Amino acid sequence: MKKFALIIASLLTAGAALADGHWVGTWGTAPQLVESHNNPPSPGLGNNSLRQIVQVSIGGDKVRLKLTNEFSTGSTEINAVELAIAKTSGSSSEIDEASAVSLTFNGKPNVKMPAKGTAISDAVNFKIGPRENVAITIHYGSASSTSVSGHPGSRTTSYLKAGNTNDFSNATKTDHWYTIQTLEVEAPEEAGAVAILGNSITDGRGSTTNQQNRWADVLSHRLLANEPTSKVGVLNMGIGGNCVLAGGLGPTGASRYLRDLFGQEGVKWIILFEAVNDLGSAQNGVQTAKRIIDVYKQIIRQAHQKGIRVFGGTITPFKGNNYYSVDHEKGRSTINKWIRTTKMLDGVIDFDKAVRNPQDTIAMQSQFLFENDWLHLNAKGYETMGSCIDLSLFTKTGPLADDDEEEEGYGEALWIEAEQLRTNTAGTAFHVVNDEAASDGKYLLTVSDTKTVAPADSAYILAANFTTKTSDTYYVYARVNCPGYDDDSYWLSMDKPLGSDFANGIVTSGWEWKELYHGHLQAGSHTFYIGGRENGACIDKLCITINPELPTGMGGSAVVTSISHRPSSNTSSVVYYSMSGMQQTTPYAGSSIEVRRSNDGTVHSQKILVRR
Repeated sequence: MKKFALIIASLLTAGAALADGHWVGTWGTAPQLVESHNNPPSPGLGNNSLRQIVQVSIGGDKVRLKLTNEFSTGSTEINAVELAIAKTSGSSSEIDEASAVSLTFNGKPNVKMPAKGTAISDAVNFKIGPRENVAITIHYGSASSTSVSGHPGSRTTSYLKAGNTNDFSNATKTDHWYTIQTLEVEAPEEAGAVAILGNSITDGRGSTTNQQNRWADVLSHRLLANEPTSKVGVLNMGIGGNCVLAGGLGPTGASRYLRDLFGQEGVKWIILFEAVNDLGSAQNGVQTAKRIIDVYKQIIRQAHQKGIRVFGGTITPFKGNNYYSVDHEKGRSTINKWIRTTKMLDGVIDFDKAVRNPQDTIAMQSQFLFENDWLHLNAKGYETMGSCIDLSLFTKTGPLADDDEEEEGYGEALWIEAEQLRTNTAGTAFHVVNDEAASDGKYLLTVSDTKTVAPADSAYILAANFTTKTSDTYYVYARVNCPGYDDDSYWLSMDKPLGSDFANGIVTSGWEWKELYHGHLQAGSHTFYIGGRENGACIDKLCITINPELPTGMGGSAVVTSISHRPSSNTSSVVYYSMSGMQQTTPYAGSSIEVRRSNDGTVHSQKILVRR
């Protein structure tokens, strides 16, 4: 089936460099709201000093530090920050005193981060070598110890001491990071970073505290030792307990990838290696897998638009863990099959094959088990994972992989982004909300209750115009998010003004597809009307089809709804768009959308594939 893409007005961009020079992330961690049992111990952060150790990947002579207050409900005051070379990778607080430098923020030694805010230091001369240990000492002013932004799974010891001090003898120890987010180095233009989206297996549960032997660390050592890849930094964006779609710990992969992948400096490669926590709690393993794949596709398209290559890591086995069931294993198999066969990825890292038991391929080798949980790996397992990665992936040149692939198994359908239906004169009472868990990153929110009578004002009505080729039974499905019984309904009508018909009781757990209509339609033009009924209902996408089965994931690519005619021979203009919506002067290599506008006003769009 031919697919189309929605033409969007703008694209999210990667984090912009804040100073001259080429900056690359050499160390980073994915922040979250720290859970209460992982909050800073006594004496707490406020008016006290904290020394934290990180081990960088690539070296450099000039650095800057990013701090985060993203998940804190109050401001955090930083009185001073110092960097120094640490004498250990975390087993002590000792530093090389002669190496210490003080950081500034817009020329000042102190900075106040508002709630939800961040801060980045000025660049400072500070020489660090590859895989060197850096001590970051923060002297706090006013700061909460109960609403804290940080990273609980540091696998590295931090040192907390009362007052403004650099003497950390007899300090309180805690194996967590707080406030720190990214350390960047000024590097040659050929240098770049690989950012890894992952969960606890990437975060390093099962690795050895203060030995920095996660699989990402193993990969970093190998990259540095290999001359062609010796300028590749590694950014571990794993969060323990993290999910791609919903639930779990920390912001979901779907909601955080813009920050943790595209918000990093110098990223040239991405590794996607998440999903096991989604699968372990899935009600339908295959459907959950397809939704995860849709998120992966969205990331790939945006990455390719920025010239970033994306590699997929197959999901490691978990038979023997309570996550395992036959259904959940089907979901794992679905994701792994897609990773191994899709033309969208720029490379495959087969972690599954590296650690599975050859005699029972849906289980891990027992020699790699951490605490016999049949899910997490020990240090030997992480060594195997980091060693199985083909380093030539990071020296590839030439065109990126395809930006799209044909959807399998659903059949012909018209896919419409809900926000397409909001115009200057119609649907204006719906609010457009940005959400990376939504298709194309946006959805429409109902903000007014009209329960007693169907609205007649076009501001409260969305109208989807479409043309059917044959007379048949048609279904209208909607991808909706209706979290409660007070925000779970819409007024509905096919080919007539809204009246007494409405869909109610479509409560969901996150984004789900629901049937809004089915009925016999003659061949020809039709209009499906949707009216806002209850404040708080969210609608993302429509699917109009003869398929009686609900769609899955984010569905197929949408098409501009005014397009329904073949082009006439008298074409006045031709424009091209990438699959993520960026207008192109000429079509680039890969998949593009060709839009032809004829003098008679008709418009035709088609997907084209350009190979160069």
